[in-house]
Amino acid sequence: MPKNQTYIHELPDWPKLEWEHESLATLLADVRHRQGRLIGRMEGLGFEFRSEAVLQTLTQDVLKSSEIEGEKLDKDQVRSSIARRLGMDIGGLPPADRYVEGIVEMMLDATREFDKPLTKERLFDWHAAMFPTGRSGMVRITVGTWRTDESGPMQVVSGPIGKEKVHYEAPAAKRLNREMKAFLDWFSNASAKETVDPVLKAGLAHLWFVTIHPFDDGNGRIARAIADMALARSEKSAQRFYSMSAQIRHERKDYYDLLERTQKGTLNLTGWLQWFLECLSRAIDNAEETLSGVLYKSQFWERLSSQPLNERQRHVINRLLGGFEGNLTTSKWAKLTKCSQDTAYRDILDLLDRAILIKNPGGGRSTSYSLAGRS
Repeated sequence: MPKNQTYIHELPDWPKLEWEHESLATLLADVRHRQGRLIGRMEGLGFEFRSEAVLQTLTQDVLKSSEIEGEKLDKDQVRSSIARRLGMDIGGLPPADRYVEGIVEMMLDATREFDKPLTKERLFDWHAAMFPTGRSGMVRITVGTWRTDESGPMQVVSGPIGKEKVHYEAPAAKRLNREMKAFLDWFSNASAKETVDPVLKAGLAHLWFVTIHPFDDGNGRIARAIADMALARSEKSAQRFYSMSAQIRHERKDYYDLLERTQKGTLNLTGWLQWFLECLSRAIDNAEETLSGVLYKSQFWERLSSQPLNERQRHVINRLLGGFEGNLTTSKWAKLTKCSQDTAYRDILDLLDRAILIKNPGGGRSTSYSLAGRS
């Protein structure tokens, strides 16, 4: 790293962050409109389908936030952990290990308890939950408290050993108590004098926290959780229907490049906030596509509201609407519902007669069925 490199936390006026309100006004208004429109659509769903949409969104959020850091979690474990904590019955999924449980616990606490104060102790609890063994991979780290500089300055580096490139160097550990007090005091300011829109505050908090980099590991995931908390506050709702982390994962290179440029720039964060708002707008747009299956499922059941169906038929239709793998056959129906082949065939014939199921091309032993009208 060049000796003359200056980071924003070294500037005399840090952390007096600035931005150009007029440059962001139109974009912010558009994002706010998109937020309201998506929430309105989701609130029009019944409780069951709304819960399913939240489960799907939170699963994506946890998975993608870890993927940004190059870590891949088991999707079924994440979904199982979230469903259990939301009180949803989705049998057949494996139990989650304690590492996955800790990450899920942190993310859910940030979003479902969004109106509670963000304190030093709460951040320590999040960090301890994320690293239950006191290790990050094979490396022992300081857990549940601010990092130290015992092994040298906190740096973000890339490249092979001996040819490392330093992208960023965080404030010295001796500054952390002061730095984090200033951050937490600002984030907790919910008085009538608060002038920062909560959506902008999400973007500012993300950048500010990750710039301080107060922990040995997990700073990016906690920064995104804090941003999600601010977004939940902006909507006054614990229910999440879009994933900012999923969109950042999709734009990971741009995210890291802009983060590095911003941390080596000035205290004017207009460029960072513009990207954050645009990324959020794309996250909301993509959520509509991601949740289209939930919306379709709701509309499908609405069309069948007057149709008498037995529990076996309801169960299999739900499976078909939820991403059933392969083709539905009589034998698969019997296995799914734990009934005889004859009973399965009668159930299927009934749905064929009512044009709820259709027979796929082919026949004989390979006869299979699909939902009518499902492309």
